[in-house]
Amino acid sequence: MIKVEHLVKRFGLRKAVDDISFEVEKGTVLGFLGPNGAGKTTTIRMMAGYLPATSGRIWVNGIDVNEDPVRAQRQIGYMPENTPLYDEMTAGGFLEFVAEIRGFRGAERSRRVDEVLDSCMLGSVRHQPIETLSKGYRRRTCLAQTLIHDPPVLLLDEPTEGLDPNQKQVVRDMIERMAKDKIIMLSTHVLEEVEAVCSRAMIISEGRLKADGAPAELKKRSASYNVLTVEVLAPAEEAAKVFGAIPDVERVEPVTEAGGKQVLRLIPKDRQSLAVGVIEAAARHKWMVVGMRSDSGRLDEVFRQITTTDDVIRRSA
Repeated sequence: MIKVEHLVKRFGLRKAVDDISFEVEKGTVLGFLGPNGAGKTTTIRMMAGYLPATSGRIWVNGIDVNEDPVRAQRQIGYMPENTPLYDEMTAGGFLEFVAEIRGFRGAERSRRVDEVLDSCMLGSVRHQPIETLSKGYRRRTCLAQTLIHDPPVLLLDEPTEGLDPNQKQVVRDMIERMAKDKIIMLSTHVLEEVEAVCSRAMIISEGRLKADGAPAELKKRSASYNVLTVEVLAPAEEAAKVFGAIPDVERVEPVTEAGGKQVLRLIPKDRQSLAVGVIEAAARHKWMVVGMRSDSGRLDEVFRQITTTDDVIRRSA
């Protein structure tokens, strides 16, 4: 388990991380989400033991990172946003070098290198100099070096930054395969990354933790959550009036009208579910409902709501 208590990091007068506390357990893929400069990378670096905290405590599997950083780092695979690579080495040679640094020798070193080459799909470039690799292969080589000692905790800072869609999918598939047996915390500002692979998401803004929950739960805070789009065979004005009279409907917005079919957007009060009320109203008037779709909410709306509000407060202070 990872446990973080009242973590603070100051750079001069600026507080980059402001009293963050959270816990993460095995089997969790945690998306650490925030705009550039929010404090994501600073937090990850403190958790990895590469940057001392101004105050607060961090434990990784019961080991205090501040008191025993080397022992804690044996539990961690850390992938910085810009992982240093030796361009003159081959991909396999670099991983052998990392394995030796981790203390592996002989057959054990070879076994571990073979395993990460296979899991990261790097076998075809094993003997290729790193300087000749594409960005996708370089990022996967960076990920492979975090896995060489099979750590129970992975801290990944922008793991798919700069990759094309196909390369991103390869990395996401790898994360999903590893998720069952590890804690994986990935720092990102890419919303689709969180929805694609994360079982939990935290939003940080101006160094403060602003939201924490499953992506589906966070999306319920979106203004579009439970907005209902209805396709119904009914007179336009009458349909808008009848649906608008449903107690939980805030307003009705016409979308299109053609051949007697109306497409309407129903905005709920307090994000209430509207489907049952719409079906009952249509049945009473003997209208055929052709289609109906309830919006599950949008993480980007929640993200903007949280981070933009903070930015306005900061600029007006």
